[in-house]
Amino acid sequence: MPTTTSSQPASKLEHLPLMRLAFRPFFLLAALFSVVSLLVWLAFWHGTILLRPYGGLVFWHQHEMLFGFAAAVVAGFLLTAVRNWTGLPSLNGGPLLGLVVLWLLGRVLMAFPMGLPEWMLLTVELAFLPVVAVVMARLVITAKRWRNLIFVPVLLLFAIANLAMHLGVMQGDADLIRQAAYLAVLLITLMMTVIGGRVIAMFTANRLSRTKPEPIPLLEGVTLASTAGVVMLQLVVLLGVAMPASLMAGMMFLAALANSVRMARWGGVHSWREPLLWGLHGSYACIPLGLIMWGLALMGLMRVELAVHALTIGGMGTMMLAMMARVSLGHTGRPIRTLPGIGVALGLMLIAALVRSPVLVLFPQITHWTYTLSIIFWCLAYAIFLMHYTLPLMQARVDGQDG
Repeated sequence: MPTTTSSQPASKLEHLPLMRLAFRPFFLLAALFSVVSLLVWLAFWHGTILLRPYGGLVFWHQHEMLFGFAAAVVAGFLLTAVRNWTGLPSLNGGPLLGLVVLWLLGRVLMAFPMGLPEWMLLTVELAFLPVVAVVMARLVITAKRWRNLIFVPVLLLFAIANLAMHLGVMQGDADLIRQAAYLAVLLITLMMTVIGGRVIAMFTANRLSRTKPEPIPLLEGVTLASTAGVVMLQLVVLLGVAMPASLMAGMMFLAALANSVRMARWGGVHSWREPLLWGLHGSYACIPLGLIMWGLALMGLMRVELAVHALTIGGMGTMMLAMMARVSLGHTGRPIRTLPGIGVALGLMLIAALVRSPVLVLFPQITHWTYTLSIIFWCLAYAIFLMHYTLPLMQARVDGQDG
């Protein structure tokens, strides 16, 4: 009898639509968090201090867009996709709620440290990504789907970048913070390269009734190896090893070229009528753009920060929005179509990336306006997502299936 009563809350949680699969709570919270945190950042940029977070507002903005927003989207996507990849049940019910609470606690403590000891804040905030990695590893290894094991070391390196950012704050080492943030951005870029390569060509071919181009093994190998090579070189830099700027720049140029050739084969020019498609192609195009700009920055021709925003706004922010919009329809049993305004949202994200990155290279005198516009465009884009998807993410699948 006691077993029955104790299992009832878990059973209720499993049947709560929001706790059926990880994409539901994490996509919703990530979108909402990105809008709120960027509005705080906009206020700070215009001279108003709304928050006194751990590490200061500049650190908080860098850290939370990577390890708050992006980490939540990555967790929601991977812990949902792994069910399809392995055929095994993924995290749901009480365990999923526990993971969501862990992520939320990290966000609260980063924004309101409340004088807690640093070790306590770090323990809570650093735990999220390793837990996601362990869940992924357990399912992938059980199902022997070795192809998907790549995400486990990437998640663990992402966690190491998070730890390094915290150590930078504790030691007052601005360069350590910066190099750790760069590693995090490049790890997300690597994940976009892997996932984009798996789905963008397929989605495009299926939607436009075209033949999917067969991958060229050499091209795929060079693309993934060069992008991973950039990550590994940045990890070496983070560990304090001196690295010739020309070596890193050369690897970035090779990765940019390989990603460009790879993307050109996917038929993006035919997707102009379908925002959920051109949004993905446009976001992927920001990967070579950002890598080229970063390589040029290493040669002293511009600021690295401009290249970083090509990757984070144009690549990360836009691809995540496009994938969230698609996954949230497919996994709630709805037809995959572009809802009203989603095309505008994706367009705003790509414009925000262009304004915040290459346009700013050409016209540095308009920095104040470009910062403001890019923040407002991001907030509008994700507000459109929330307007359409909040209720579907909180409701049961329309086809009655589990998920």
